[in-house]
Amino acid sequence: MKFNRKDILKALETISVSGEGKNMVESGAVQNIMTFGDEVVVDLLLTTPALHIKKRAEVDVMKAIHEHVHQKAKVKVNIKVQAPEKTEIKGKAIPGIKNIIAVASGKGGVGKSTVTANLAVNLAKMGFKVGLLDSDIYGPSMPMMFDVQTEKPLSVNVDGKSKMKPIENHGVKLLSIGFFTKPNQAVIWRGPMAAKALNQMIFDAAWGELDFLLVDLPPGTGDIHLSIMQSLPITGAVVVSTPQNVALADARKGVAMFQQESIDVPVLGIIENMAYFTPEELPDNKYYIFGKEGAKMLAEDLNVPFLGQIPLVQSIREAGDIGHPAALQDNTPFSRAFEVLTQNVVQETVKRNNSLPPTEVIKITTMAGCSAVNK
Repeated sequence: MKFNRKDILKALETISVSGEGKNMVESGAVQNIMTFGDEVVVDLLLTTPALHIKKRAEVDVMKAIHEHVHQKAKVKVNIKVQAPEKTEIKGKAIPGIKNIIAVASGKGGVGKSTVTANLAVNLAKMGFKVGLLDSDIYGPSMPMMFDVQTEKPLSVNVDGKSKMKPIENHGVKLLSIGFFTKPNQAVIWRGPMAAKALNQMIFDAAWGELDFLLVDLPPGTGDIHLSIMQSLPITGAVVVSTPQNVALADARKGVAMFQQESIDVPVLGIIENMAYFTPEELPDNKYYIFGKEGAKMLAEDLNVPFLGQIPLVQSIREAGDIGHPAALQDNTPFSRAFEVLTQNVVQETVKRNNSLPPTEVIKITTMAGCSAVNK
């Protein structure tokens, strides 16, 4: 008894692997067919290791050959599994937004949101078009820092689609989950719900033309960070820390997160907040309450730029509490410090855009020139 290989192929064209639209031959599942007298050996390559899929494929092959070739053929099916890497793609760029800067901190309480708010205000004062996304789902603070706690984003029509219009104050367009919750309401969401809310604020918003979109990340290196970096092509990241060792240890982890091979977001630099305290009555004195130049030394150690120091000043805290960021003031020691910081961020963004290609989509597998600032 001898079988024709073409007849076997024709028989296998009548069946498909479960979950695939094409027949077994078209899909490439059939890798090889061998015949030895009354014996037929079929080598299959499947893309799923599921036992029931493998068993179903084996039974279907035997049944097809018995029905369409010969009912007494001795059929042996060899199955090899080659599961493809499941890749999640960091989403698409937002039309009209030239640079997206993530502001992060390894540790909470280092003043990251305060720095972000003042950085946004200073960029606007320099003439840039600026947006700010408050991505701290569980502790949104930007509505208070911009004195817009009672505002609610309106719906506007953009190219036939309904979009959220960001709230604007101090020259900065702002979106935050805080606009959609009550002041005393705790947000108790699992990761997928938080990620969905973030995606809506990112892609369902009418940001318009922006030179910079700042993303105020929550503390740490968790699920929200991954969602943001999968959703947006981040131009670069800045990490905020105080000089003390506890904060520096976490800031080091924050830098490492962005530099991880699967993420690879350029780190524009490190900012040292609460660097020193200067009393009003002793303007020439500096008291290094949390340690001296710890973040600066960390930047040198990690070979990333040091973007500047922000002093520990009561009025900076007070300005944030009343929704009037300190950078709005002119010619004060802390406003000058924020100006230097902002200029350094712009400068590092220019360097990054001149020396590196645009950030590509981040691919997280389940297997384990800057025209905006060259004005």
